Amino acid sequence: MAAVLASLPGGVVLDSQIARGAEVEIRIRREALHATMLMLRDDPRFAFELCVDVCGVDWPTRAERFDVVYHLLSMALNHRIRVIVATDAATPVASICDIWPSATWFERETWDMYGVVFDGQPDLRRILTDYGFEGHPLRKDFPLTGFVEVRYDPERQAVVYEPVKLTQEFRNFDFLSPWEGMTTLPGDEKVHLNRITRE
Repeated sequence: MAAVLASLPGGVVLDSQIARGAEVEIRIRREALHATMLMLRDDPRFAFELCVDVCGVDWPTRAERFDVVYHLLSMALNHRIRVIVATDAATPVASICDIWPSATWFERETWDMYGVVFDGQPDLRRILTDYGFEGHPLRKDFPLTGFVEVRYDPERQAVVYEPVKLTQEFRNFDFLSPWEGMTTLPGDEKVHLNRITRE
């Protein structure tokens, strides 16, 4: 990790740590993402030739509520690194699909699920939800039921979109275990009657 930190210009790295005892993790400025990724791939000291994953994390209480997390692997050197940048719902993050073409799929997933826009991504289309889907399902402010349900209608012989109809009313649970919530058990009335007749 020290070599990576020493190779980056001052002010690029916002935070760094060894997570869970063995995982190198750096948090960098969003503006420096593309240059940092190029350096991590092309510098022979690091040789991160594989982008394993790109994913998102939603922190609704932060001004820059989304983290975009990149997992890189150097197969030649058997090293891994996690690179994190923060953004909000409107500010795009630089695409790295020109560095690792496989990142196209990961960036599309992150946009589809969280709404993070990737600048320079030529194929920013939905990948996990339907093309007419509204919203981004993994945002923590997205309703759990969604807005529209999609089903195949055999009478029309077509896929139809309808407003969501919940099959049961919302129920408010008290979250007590059955043992805490029950003050009497079935059969207790017999015990009480026996006590009254004995007295």
